[in-house]
Amino acid sequence: MKAIYKRELQSYFHSFLGALFIGATLLLLGIYFTVYDLFMGYPYIGYALSSVVFLFLISIPVLTMKVLAEERHQKTDQLILTSPISVGSIVTGKFLALITVFAVPIAIISLYPVILNLFGTVDFGESYLAILGFFLYGAACISICMFVSSLTESQVIAAVISFGILFLTYVMSGICNMISSTGNLLTKILGAFDMVSRFDDLLNGSLHISSIVYYLSVIVLFLVFTVQSIQKRRYQISKKTLGIGTYSSSIMIIITAAVVLLNVFVSEIPARFTVFDVTADRLYSLSDETKEFVKGLSEDVNIYVLSNESQCDATLITTLQNYEGLNSHIKISYVDPAVNPKFYTQYTDSSITQNSIIVEGSKRSKVIDYSEIYETEFDYMTYSSTVTGYDGEGQITSAIAYVTTDEMPKIYFITGHDELSFESAFVSAVEKENVEYETINLMDYDEVPEDASCVIINAPAADLSDDDTSKMLDYMEKGGDVFLITAYTGTELTNFNKLLDFYGVTVTEGLIIESAVSNYYQDPFYLLPDVTYDAVTENVYNSGSYVFAPYATGMSVNETEGIETICLLSSSDKSYVRNNIESSNDYSRQEGDAEGPFAIGVKCIKDTDGESSVGIIYSCESLFTETVDSMVAGTNMKLFTSTLGSFVSHTSSISIPVKNLETEYLTIPQGIIIILALLTVVVIPFAVLVYGFIIWLKRRKQ
Repeated sequence: MKAIYKRELQSYFHSFLGALFIGATLLLLGIYFTVYDLFMGYPYIGYALSSVVFLFLISIPVLTMKVLAEERHQKTDQLILTSPISVGSIVTGKFLALITVFAVPIAIISLYPVILNLFGTVDFGESYLAILGFFLYGAACISICMFVSSLTESQVIAAVISFGILFLTYVMSGICNMISSTGNLLTKILGAFDMVSRFDDLLNGSLHISSIVYYLSVIVLFLVFTVQSIQKRRYQISKKTLGIGTYSSSIMIIITAAVVLLNVFVSEIPARFTVFDVTADRLYSLSDETKEFVKGLSEDVNIYVLSNESQCDATLITTLQNYEGLNSHIKISYVDPAVNPKFYTQYTDSSITQNSIIVEGSKRSKVIDYSEIYETEFDYMTYSSTVTGYDGEGQITSAIAYVTTDEMPKIYFITGHDELSFESAFVSAVEKENVEYETINLMDYDEVPEDASCVIINAPAADLSDDDTSKMLDYMEKGGDVFLITAYTGTELTNFNKLLDFYGVTVTEGLIIESAVSNYYQDPFYLLPDVTYDAVTENVYNSGSYVFAPYATGMSVNETEGIETICLLSSSDKSYVRNNIESSNDYSRQEGDAEGPFAIGVKCIKDTDGESSVGIIYSCESLFTETVDSMVAGTNMKLFTSTLGSFVSHTSSISIPVKNLETEYLTIPQGIIIILALLTVVVIPFAVLVYGFIIWLKRRKQ
């Protein structure tokens, strides 16, 4: 085999064919690499690779057309076939030589992610998985074309037939959709010839073992076919011809059946054993919180996806497969709207979009519209939307918890005092906590509703009335819980402060200025408070992330019997509070500034006639806003959901943050772009072509 390998490899590098293949591959890839990665700044090599796979339809048939057909045409195959070398060794040697030629551009391509990483952040796991998929796809195409080359002595016929077969595999997905959008036995059979979809599975950062097994199976299958094709010619026509032909056909049938059974077996293995997330941020994996919760389910949950499975969002399918693999109580069903357009009306009166999800339990159901699965951001300059986050896990986990819980707690947002309204992301977080919520004005009620699990007052700019204050204090005296956020108004809110005083908390007049460098970001008013471990701050504390609290007021706690106080967030002992900030010229400590440290978040538990009233208070009005939260990549949101969860503690209180999908574009200087573009599109490809031409010319003159 080694001799065959060396002989075949030399034939490619001593002729123009090998250089033509390598140069053409690098040239076309270089063009797409320049457009997507250099000029547009995408940090994903997969974009370029997926755009050039059509090149295989031409380049690989040309590369392989002579590998066996020419030997048969020149009758030189007789020398090999009569040698003591086994046919399997001959085929393997030739195949490895072809793979070596193909590996040259792959090796050069493998340097591209490293180069891109110099100008930003590149996900190496996702990039090299895409390169692996590209290599396996190409290797499978080579094995198919090798088999075709063994069937004929005409190189042209071998190339044409190879092109036809590869073209069919390239468009097979579209053919299947044309035959049946819902899928049937015929499309399942034809789907076995769909090589592109397996490559696509490896482009999104998920390592699909089924795709790897598929490509390796194709390679082995067609190498065996090639061996059997040559084996039949090793014998002259005789009485044994029928027996040899039968033996050859039997081997091919057995191998084909084994390959089919292997792929069917792998496809039936639960996704948690065959699909692995290789992205740096684990975008397509389920969190430990979800895994723990789902594994503990003891009742059936049906998840209906309003889409044909073959047309469903690939990322969503992967997520759903992960759920299904965790617990046998979860059943996934795909309902094609084209076949059953009124199915969703059993669960909602509103119209919903394709790919939407319906989660049904024994107690209730919940509809997740497809628009809620992806978070988008609208650009008013270009009037276009950009996908910024994937919330599939968050929405599905929350829905499962919702349909299986026995209780549904309720919280109330108080209005009527110029409170800040929570933005959509935080309202969505409340919904994912599986609680009912309502915004009320206390003027319309004789008392705080009895079913309140918690009352939230978010940064009132105006003071509470005496009547509203009385209702709130009466609610708190009976053991009611409150979630309070203070605002810096420049004026004293006497009645609102009575609610704080109920827990022994006093707000200092003025804003905190932080002089400890590690406790602020860019500006001394932009606080990064110290986080104390508690059930409320556990997620933030364990992650080691910063909480961002700009323009916070300080709080002091009076030790009072019957009140347990835990400081959640605090400034450093180098901080101080200044009241008249408008007239301040610098950040240095001045006479009259109150010295820190100060509490920025506190949790108070007060015993009242055998009941416990819990109050969690934060002294930063913008703490729970989307702009501030984005500065610390969702840490403030984690604090919000854990705070809310502490008031509505139940089995359905599970909130998974949105997974960020925003592309961190590369920043490449224009001069570097030009240099890299010239290297990848001109210098390297044409250097290979020139080298191949020189070698070919020298050998022709000999």
